[in-house]
Amino acid sequence: MARLLAAFRSALFVLFLTVTVAPWAMVGLVYSIFVRGERLYWYFAGWLGLSIWAARVICGVRARVQGRENLPDTAVILLPKHQSTWETFAFPTLMPRPLCYVFKRELLYIPFFGWAMARMDLIHIDRSKRAEAWAKVAEQGRRYMAQGNWVIMFPEGTRTPRGSQGTYKVGGTRLAVETGRPVVPIAVTSARCWPRKSFLLRPGMIDVSIGAPIDPAGRTADALMRDVEAWIEAEMRRLDPEAYR
Repeated sequence: MARLLAAFRSALFVLFLTVTVAPWAMVGLVYSIFVRGERLYWYFAGWLGLSIWAARVICGVRARVQGRENLPDTAVILLPKHQSTWETFAFPTLMPRPLCYVFKRELLYIPFFGWAMARMDLIHIDRSKRAEAWAKVAEQGRRYMAQGNWVIMFPEGTRTPRGSQGTYKVGGTRLAVETGRPVVPIAVTSARCWPRKSFLLRPGMIDVSIGAPIDPAGRTADALMRDVEAWIEAEMRRLDPEAYR
């Protein structure tokens, strides 16, 4: 019975996303003819906030955040655990500065959602061209952070199942070493409520834990990422111990 109810609520949630994304995106695309930058970002982030609200109201997916005091006033590179679609929607609503996501360019072809992403100050890359992709991340990441934005990269690259650990890639820490910007590790237990590759949402609490910034000075990208990985994985086991038994 509980599973049937969760399936019904999840279907309502997907319907809500489908009905709201098209008009919100179309207005945003027209708006982007006249306005770009931070004002456009917060307009589109409004739909993400609406989606997180709907996940809470319709599906009972709640969140609590600890460590907000660790967020600095300067530009940083956020390196979160990646388990779900939830954090890609939620982080723009949780962070005080516009976020520049680094993502595969194929997402730009998603109707409405991808078209909106194409109009924002984000970094889309072709993963098949690694050297070209890195040059774009380095150049645009440096430029956007100089404007006060924060870059966000998922070091595992893709969503991982609950209780598992992916391979941590050094793109984010390499950018930190080259720009001198600190990295902020973040643990997220989103798969507890919204597993990867699924739109079946379960009611429950998602924990987000924001770690202290790590200065890249005097470190290699590999060593810096090992520190990030160690903090995130230890924090994940503290937040969601039953997933790691």
